[in-house]
Amino acid sequence: MTEGAHGGDWNEYYKKTGGRPSRKSLLAALAAFGDDGAGRSAVDLGCGDGRDTVELLRRGWRVIAIDAEPQAIERLETRRDLPRRGVLTAICARFEIARWPKVDLVNASFALPLCPPALFPALWARIERSLKPGGRFAGQFYGERDSWHGTDGIATHDRAAIERLLANVTVEMLDEEETDAVTPYGKAKHWHIFHIVARKP
Repeated sequence: MTEGAHGGDWNEYYKKTGGRPSRKSLLAALAAFGDDGAGRSAVDLGCGDGRDTVELLRRGWRVIAIDAEPQAIERLETRRDLPRRGVLTAICARFEIARWPKVDLVNASFALPLCPPALFPALWARIERSLKPGGRFAGQFYGERDSWHGTDGIATHDRAAIERLLANVTVEMLDEEETDAVTPYGKAKHWHIFHIVARKP
C-alpha cells in the first residue's frame, strides 16, 4: 500500500478530497495575473488528482502536472471535468528530481512539505530558476509547530527561514495559519501552515 499524506492509501486520500475547490494560494496568484491564462504556462508540483490543474486549464493555461503517484496521474487524465481549454502535459515523477522548462507559475499546493529536508534547498533553487521574470510561486510551507515537524521525510520551516527563502522574490501573500483540525483520514492534527504567493522580479 502506498502511503499518502502521512495517513493512509493515496487512492483513499483522493476519494476523500475529490471535488474540493482550488487552493486559495493558487486563486490569489491567478487573480494577480488576471483572468485569462492564454499564452501562459504553469507547472503544478504534486498535482494529485488535479484540483488546481483543472482550474488552470479552465482559464486557458498550458499546464505541466507532476506527481509521483501513478494513480494521481490516471485520475487526473480521466477526470470528466477536464476543460477543453488549455493544454495538459502529465508526468509521473517525484518533483524533487523532475525537470520542467521556464514557466509563468510554479504551483505547489501542500506539496513542498513532502520533500525530504536534505533535498529542499536544491528544489527551491530550481523553482526560483524556473520562473520567468514576473512569474509567481504559489504554495504552502509547514511551520515548526506543525505536528508533523520532525517526521521523517517532512520539511518544516520557521518564519525566519521562510523569509530567507523568499529573499529573492516579492512576497504578495504570506498568511500564517495555526489550528487544530483533522487530516482527510479523520486523524487529529495540529496544523501550522504558511500560505504563500511570491513574484519573481
